[in-house]
Amino acid sequence: MLKIGDMKLRSRLIVGTGKYPDFQTMQACHQASDTALVTLALRRVDLSAPAGRNILDFIDRERIALLPNTAGCFTAEDAVATAHLGRELLGTSLVKLEVIGDPATLFPDPEGTLEAARRLVRDGFTVMPYCTDDPVMCRRLADIGCAAVMPLAAPIGSGLGIRNPYNLRIILEQATTPVIVDAGVGTASDAAVAMEMGVDGLLINTAIAGARDPVAMATAMRMATQAGRMAWQAGRIPRKLYGSASSPLDGVIGS
Repeated sequence: MLKIGDMKLRSRLIVGTGKYPDFQTMQACHQASDTALVTLALRRVDLSAPAGRNILDFIDRERIALLPNTAGCFTAEDAVATAHLGRELLGTSLVKLEVIGDPATLFPDPEGTLEAARRLVRDGFTVMPYCTDDPVMCRRLADIGCAAVMPLAAPIGSGLGIRNPYNLRIILEQATTPVIVDAGVGTASDAAVAMEMGVDGLLINTAIAGARDPVAMATAMRMATQAGRMAWQAGRIPRKLYGSASSPLDGVIGS
């Protein structure tokens, strides 16, 4: 069970709604992943679209909550305005905060993210900010009242996996809010590695939507997320330089 603010989610896998070949494939991936929360770019929501052409028609609102995001915003002002629009249109105070600082890499703008987060927390939003894997940045976002921090593992859509596990470990050691890896996961093994480190959840979009078989990948990501979490809870054995016998030698029958 993943708790974010006052919300409890049955799944630790958050899934996106972009880059799918069609809405039907997106819907099937949501079902296969068993996600309980999907992120949705507000610029993609057309409430005037006829039935069957509105993205909201393909999201099971009885099982899946919406996480509006401020994708495409490059200033704190735009992000705050977009978040307020999302709350008005979709009836939720949840927001995935994105303030992009560089259009080439899509890295977040730290100053803009902090400024927008302060204002949105003050305005009563449950803020989940996308940020760099900077322990200081994550701590400051938590300190101002964000409900979770969402550090990138690698650039958005890159599929490079966990590039800096050491920063992520520091973030986890200092965490006072849930840590959700956002961006960089490319395949199921990346998801398992992240969960085995102890992160609270994952947000995955491109790795599923861009796969040769998106529905199969959504299933794999669900299973990897669950397996990685279970492995972290179980506790792995220490790494050793030399081998050690799996069967004790005491009591072995002599030759």
